[in-house]
Amino acid sequence: MKFGIIQFPGSNCEKDCLHVTQEVLGLETHLFDYRENPNFGRLINYLIIPGGFSFGDYLRPGAIAKAANIMTSIKDFAKYGGFILGICNGFQILTEANLLPGALINNLQNRFICQETNLQIVNTNTPFTNLYNADEIIKMPIAHACGNYYLSKTELKEVEDNEQIVFKYTSNINGSVANIAGVCNKQKNILGLMPHPERSCEKEIGSTDGLKLFQSLLKNSLLEV
Repeated sequence: MKFGIIQFPGSNCEKDCLHVTQEVLGLETHLFDYRENPNFGRLINYLIIPGGFSFGDYLRPGAIAKAANIMTSIKDFAKYGGFILGICNGFQILTEANLLPGALINNLQNRFICQETNLQIVNTNTPFTNLYNADEIIKMPIAHACGNYYLSKTELKEVEDNEQIVFKYTSNINGSVANIAGVCNKQKNILGLMPHPERSCEKEIGSTDGLKLFQSLLKNSLLEV
């Protein structure tokens, strides 16, 4: 099993993700530059779009990254069922690219928030959450200024009906509609979330609750063999 991690100008969490996949999980991992146009389907099993400030968050977070060369490869990988995980800025990029519904706007407080937060597992029937328990409360850190997840009433009903809501905040810390912290696409092969699972994978840094997300992907692949 192989992971790929995208590097945009301004990404700053790719090394955290690399540490988890390569050192904690012991899996082969490749870093891909935003100017490349690789055939991911022949190279990797899972793709991570990490957090940070791609292209300095100019215009809107993720708005410039969605036009990068590598997005063609990302969309092709998604189209054919490749697993994609977008964390924080990665989530913002996925919404800007219309690979996930909704939009991320300024936090309700209009300031950057960096703290530990509790999340509720809403949907365990995804490749990313099959090792969690339904309604389980877990802990992950957040670090964002534009994490306020917005959906119209019509869109909210649609993601609820399609069971696309995966994580919710136990308290609404940034203004997100329905306390949503993470959603997947209808096909369940793409997940975006604002909290950082890669920063909660070792007990030495306070929590291992994020490790189950990565392990769930591996379990899902083994079940498909």
